[in-house]
Amino acid sequence: MLSTEHLPPPSLIATAPWSLTGNGYIFLYRLPKKFVREKCFLFDYQRDNYKGLLASMMLVDYHTTPVGPYRELLFIPGVFDMLEKNTFSISKIYVSDANSVWNGIENWGIPKELCDFDFQALDERTDKLVAKRENIPFFEATIRRGSFSFPLTTAFLPLRITQQLRDEWVVTQPSAKGKAYFGKLTDIKINADMFPNIAPFKPWGVLVVKNFTMTFPVANFRKIEP
Repeated sequence: MLSTEHLPPPSLIATAPWSLTGNGYIFLYRLPKKFVREKCFLFDYQRDNYKGLLASMMLVDYHTTPVGPYRELLFIPGVFDMLEKNTFSISKIYVSDANSVWNGIENWGIPKELCDFDFQALDERTDKLVAKRENIPFFEATIRRGSFSFPLTTAFLPLRITQQLRDEWVVTQPSAKGKAYFGKLTDIKINADMFPNIAPFKPWGVLVVKNFTMTFPVANFRKIEP
């Protein structure tokens, strides 16, 4: 059961809503259902309600947030049927800031864990992204950005994220917009003990999003019925 009881008290409590800006990388995958259920860190409630379709991995470099800048790596296994609606749900997520961990859990039931990141620009259009713990990398990816940009917004495809926190469902509908480019994943290495090892699979699509603005609103909490 997800909670913050095992965490040290935060130095900053930042209640929802949050306004955020930054850059991001979105990777879309069609993954075998057996692989997702067994290898992608699903909670029991996610495994029971998993439907499939497109999975996504995201790397985010937040420039401004209510708890300051931080970086993030997350995995969404696909679409779920929860509370009689189709929804997304996060099974694994790391961030670089302890206050983001605590507030992410309490505000939206997002199961954040702490790690360190290195983001390095190899040239004008190529970035190398590394996530690590105790200075040992468990995720490395190199992405090359295309030259053509286009607007990207959730206005035409509203996002719905459903998680469980203690004895409640937590439903959030974030919104975002930014300038997107098609990208290419040129190299990826993953430690399967720490993050879903999607390295053997070819991404269905890769987007590089620059200068986005995002809003994470106040979530809707609902008691889990026995």
